[in-house]
Amino acid sequence: MAIEHLNDFLQNYFTAHSCDLLHNQDGVLTVQLTEKMDRALMNRPFYWHYVKSTGFAGEPMKLTLITNPDKRDEKGDWIHFGSPRLQQLFTHLHTNEKYTRLFQKIDTTAKLALYPWLVINIKISYVGKQKKDEIISIGLHLVNGMMKTEMMDYLKTLPLQMTISDYCFTISPLIKVSSGFKRIEAVLENYIENQTFEWADESVKTLNEEIKMLKHFYSDRMDEENLERKMEQEIDEIINRYQPHVSFRVINGGIFYLNDDPALTIQ
Repeated sequence: MAIEHLNDFLQNYFTAHSCDLLHNQDGVLTVQLTEKMDRALMNRPFYWHYVKSTGFAGEPMKLTLITNPDKRDEKGDWIHFGSPRLQQLFTHLHTNEKYTRLFQKIDTTAKLALYPWLVINIKISYVGKQKKDEIISIGLHLVNGMMKTEMMDYLKTLPLQMTISDYCFTISPLIKVSSGFKRIEAVLENYIENQTFEWADESVKTLNEEIKMLKHFYSDRMDEENLERKMEQEIDEIINRYQPHVSFRVINGGIFYLNDDPALTIQ
């Protein structure tokens, strides 16, 4: 299953970046890179500088990626979780594709309105004695202000593309993106405030116990040179390790133009 998922990811990744799939069979995928993707992935800056200085178009490379373990000895890049090439693709996505703008693909011969949604995927981290991460996906209708959670699960059911379909037109947002993000931020803060915090209480309890034990350890040795400073440093390390806190980070997001759907109701 992991092999299929990796192969699907590679197909979608290169197709989205306008690269032709020359061969795709039994876990072996060969793609023809565009100039842009060659520059991003193949580390040939001197080649591209030379061909451009001479007035030639240049020839982007082909790239073969192997996800089938039985084929790993064939010529190409063996792709698995943790492989350098896969990490390079993830880094490229994270750096260049954090935000997107997509349209719902609709086959129609009548004029049809598409409404703008601001969709943000956020990782909430609960950090203390132990760490727990939670991924939340929220969509905000930028015309009527309606919100929907688990928005990515809904978007996965829709055909999406980078260009608007024929006969479709977009409705201008009434809510600015910056204002919309603040609304989502407020919802997240309210969500966090309403969580139970036994984990935080446990972290504070452990923190105090560790500091108490440390001070007891040093209590009979405080006359030694620089020992007090060393104890304070260790206390700071304990606080950094156990002090509970919650943070959230935007993973990715974008503006999605969607047709009205009864399934898009407030959650």
